[in-house]
Amino acid sequence: MEQRRIRLAAVGDELLAGLGDPRALGWLGRVMARTAPDGVQVEAYPLAAPREGTESLANRWLQETGRRFDDGFENRLVIGLSDRDLDLELSTARSRLNLANILDGAAQMSVKVLVVGPPPGLDPERNRRLGELSAAFADVTTRRKHVYIDTFTPLVAHEQWRNDLAANGGTPGQAGYGLMAWLVLHRGWFQWLEIPAS
Repeated sequence: MEQRRIRLAAVGDELLAGLGDPRALGWLGRVMARTAPDGVQVEAYPLAAPREGTESLANRWLQETGRRFDDGFENRLVIGLSDRDLDLELSTARSRLNLANILDGAAQMSVKVLVVGPPPGLDPERNRRLGELSAAFADVTTRRKHVYIDTFTPLVAHEQWRNDLAANGGTPGQAGYGLMAWLVLHRGWFQWLEIPAS
């Protein structure tokens, strides 16, 4: 029987690249370290761009991921969303549309998508707005039958997460990235890849 070969292209902001992580793994590196199914080859190509919102993500994802995808593989797309749209003052409708365009483009290529929502920060007012944005992202993703992993709701009042952000100037450190990785691994990663949990 021929071995399954899965190729992941991952787009997102600096959290995808593990900025501030002393182990330089970020959440994606930790998730990949726990993804070693028997008889399945899984390759991951992280394509992070610092401080990226959905607008530039929608503009670049296809060109960059297309260069990693290959006919000999099951091609998958991972999207790590950020809170950047709040700074860019995009309307929720615009943010939804940008994500929808990526998901629809991926569907046309028969590429399954896993969307990791933006994690919370420490500012209560910003978190209120980010919670609404995360819910909008979840709605767009699940309507299109893709997988959405909400990192906002479980972490917004999580003491270890908040302490980690406070100790690292607002970005996650080792503990924070570990929490994000745990959520990804336990909220749909293996089901999405259609492999047994390792």
